[in-house]
Amino acid sequence: MRRFVRRDGTVSFGSHRFEVAYELSGRTLQLVVDPHTGRVLGAEDDDGKSLGSATPLNAAANLHRVRRKPTPPAAADPLAAPTKRTPNLVEIAHAAHYDTPEQ
Repeated sequence: MRRFVRRDGTVSFGSHRFEVAYELSGRTLQLVVDPHTGRVLGAEDDDGKSLGSATPLNAAANLHRVRRKPTPPAAADPLAAPTKRTPNLVEIAHAAHYDTPEQ
């Protein structure tokens, strides 16, 4: 069953909500459901690759769940060369008004 992952990392199925990995928020995935019992077993992508478990939502615990989106590879690399910062319009106007050199 195709389901959309909400911003809080949950999906719905059969009037119940289930938690999946928060990194999947904003994506559509396939819920793996046992056809005989109707129990949700996990989550997969469209190619059938497992994306992890889907557990019944514990609303009280979900309030304090740590939510972090993955960082882009360039931002996560500490050895990446720093980019030169350019001044914004406010800094340019401030420098022009007070006649100080731009940094």
